[in-house]
Amino acid sequence: MQYTAVRAAIHIASIFALYLSVAMLFPAAVDLYYGNSDWEVFTITAFFSGGLAAGIALATQGSRPVLSSRFGFLLVNLLWFTACVVGTAPLLASSLDLDVPDAFFEAVSAVTSTGSTVLVGLDALPPGILLWRSLLQWVGGLGVIALGLFILPFLNVGGVSYFKIESTHIEDQPFDRFSTFVRTLMSIYVMLTFICAIAYAFAGMRLFDAVNHAMTTLATGGFSTHDLSMGFYNDQPAILWIATIFMFIGGLPFSMLILFFVKGRFDALRDPQIKVYAGYVLVFVLLGAAYLRLADGRSPGDALTHSAFNFVSIITTTGFATEDYGLWGSLGVAGAFLAMFLGGCSGSTAGGIKAYRFLILYELLRNGLRKLVYPNSIQIVRYGDRPVEDELQRAVVLYFAAFLVVWAMIILLLAGTGLDLITSVTSALTAITNVGPGLGTFIGPVDNFSTLTDPAKLIMAFAMLLGRLEILAVLVIFTPIFWKR
Repeated sequence: MQYTAVRAAIHIASIFALYLSVAMLFPAAVDLYYGNSDWEVFTITAFFSGGLAAGIALATQGSRPVLSSRFGFLLVNLLWFTACVVGTAPLLASSLDLDVPDAFFEAVSAVTSTGSTVLVGLDALPPGILLWRSLLQWVGGLGVIALGLFILPFLNVGGVSYFKIESTHIEDQPFDRFSTFVRTLMSIYVMLTFICAIAYAFAGMRLFDAVNHAMTTLATGGFSTHDLSMGFYNDQPAILWIATIFMFIGGLPFSMLILFFVKGRFDALRDPQIKVYAGYVLVFVLLGAAYLRLADGRSPGDALTHSAFNFVSIITTTGFATEDYGLWGSLGVAGAFLAMFLGGCSGSTAGGIKAYRFLILYELLRNGLRKLVYPNSIQIVRYGDRPVEDELQRAVVLYFAAFLVVWAMIILLLAGTGLDLITSVTSALTAITNVGPGLGTFIGPVDNFSTLTDPAKLIMAFAMLLGRLEILAVLVIFTPIFWKR
């Protein structure tokens, strides 16, 4: 790794830190409006971190590095780590009196849009803190879209790039100019957030809550302003259905949303991963509703509402909950556990394994079985009607292998901190897939992670970063060959 590449990566990360420091002024203004003294904390932290970031940016400016995969990996990791550190600063300095592991855990969970939390008494927390958590998730969600659409596909790590593999009969690039695509992406992200907030407000949600929940809903992050999460609105089913719809939208590929909304390309909706994603969402929702209706004796409307909300929340890795689905019986718990693996589409805000990987893995498995019957036949792996490049096939298989190995290692590490098996298994899974709540006595959907030990919180924070950066993009920087010239 060349010195100029490291210097350039630090320069870009410091500029990003400067932008995040400016964003701290929004919660400062909210705290000032509500008369909370934490506005001083946000203001001072904004100027301190912004000044430090500006100084580093000036000290590291220079010639541009040669773009390479190693520079891309370094930059991605540095950007996300920088966001987590900057996000930690105001939490650590606030009136919450958090220690470093708790503040860092909360910031990482926000930036990676995981939604796990160590905070209790959310209903009484300073509004600036609540807004800062939501802002971090909202920015993190936008970063996840960019990661899945533009960065990881070109690093051959993961994601379906619509500049390299056009999979929906679209022969031209989504837009002739990359900058136009990015601006349009940001505009649609902001517009959908605004529409979601307005819908929440009209459905009866307080304006401040509506803004916060809109940001964390579209980002599929799951931070709420209430300890009961969305269970606070159980008597308002309209709010729950609005959340369900926008969580589902957050799990869709945003490049396809752009083509559909801006260019009117209805063929964009034929993307194979959308069919897979919508298919398993529908199956889980209907089976969950039938189970709640038959086993729990609920009305059809109530069963469908809570099944749709909670399973869409789990599958899109949002982390909202209306109730403790850990009490749905063994079949319900098994369904929730399986749903944690799924995730949304590539280029969405959702985490998880993602639909396109399941589609390609299915094609690989089917072709492998055919090969056993016809050893001399040529079997082509297809994504829709397009052949899948060998590099993408390799990346999918490598991801699944790395996922299982890393999951096992995180389980062992968490168990080493004293956690029981169920808590260790689901904590590791919910961190790597960025789901948020887990299963078990301490970390269920109506609980939080405050009771975990500091080592367990740091392990989970690292696992959240691993999962958000698709595992391989993090592991590669720990290999000796990465740092060789």
